[in-house]
Amino acid sequence: MNAPDRFELFLLQDGEKKIEEKVFTGMSNTSDFKILKEDHTLGNLLAEHLKQAPHVLMAGYKIAHPNVPELFIRIQTDGSITPREALVGACKQLVAMYGQLGREFQKELALRQYADQGEQGGGVNGGANGGHY
Repeated sequence: MNAPDRFELFLLQDGEKKIEEKVFTGMSNTSDFKILKEDHTLGNLLAEHLKQAPHVLMAGYKIAHPNVPELFIRIQTDGSITPREALVGACKQLVAMYGQLGREFQKELALRQYADQGEQGGGVNGGANGGHY
């Protein structure tokens, strides 16, 4: 089979760098980033988030081949920040956003579990009407 071993899709080998930047000379304030062991999930998320950034003029991504776990992102800025700064800023914002989402989820889950325990314990009137009010 031509497909790589599953672990090769997400584990970096010795000497591999997760991300590399190459300045794109065809357009001003533009860089190409190669990110290893990532796919459309991260590519689309980053590109769409970068497009909303005020100093980013263009952001897009591609996956060269489905069996090669490499993501390519091209970012062009207006020059007030570098493409690298735009990418780092987007990553920091996304980590903060998803961290907040995780905390809110955990809080709601704990509240739901607490409410379910109350319903199972009989609730008001010692469980009259099968626990319904």
